[in-house]
Amino acid sequence: MEYSGSRRSGLLTAGGILSIVGGASEATWGVGHVGSTIANIELLKVFWGINLTIGTGVSIFALGIVAIIGGVSAMRRKIFGLSLAGAICCQVSSVIHEVMSHFGVFLGGIFWAWAWLILGLLAIIFICLSKEEFEKGREQSGI
Repeated sequence: MEYSGSRRSGLLTAGGILSIVGGASEATWGVGHVGSTIANIELLKVFWGINLTIGTGVSIFALGIVAIIGGVSAMRRKIFGLSLAGAICCQVSSVIHEVMSHFGVFLGGIFWAWAWLILGLLAIIFICLSKEEFEKGREQSGI
């Protein structure tokens, strides 16, 4: 793997960016889902419990925030575990979204589940391949 002058590879930067993009879209989707659930609360009382839909939206929002924080950590080469956790959170939200779409809660949301699945998978691969850069970053900063 070839490094640039600042001892960074493109894989770690790409993994961090993918995690940030996936996390931002998750957080945005989670807020939008909770807002639309609250706006249609009477309709949802008939079909599904409110706790299920709001809880899922909040959990996807929280996973998105962790993915953003992990992406920033990857870009800074600070904490490998946090960076990997952020990429995994990007992946996990796609599974939650896919399961809930089979129950009929998230209609027409298969696109988002596949997008997060691909973004999360690539982010995990890129961050894992760049693990040695975290160690080099720690050596350079004297930690």
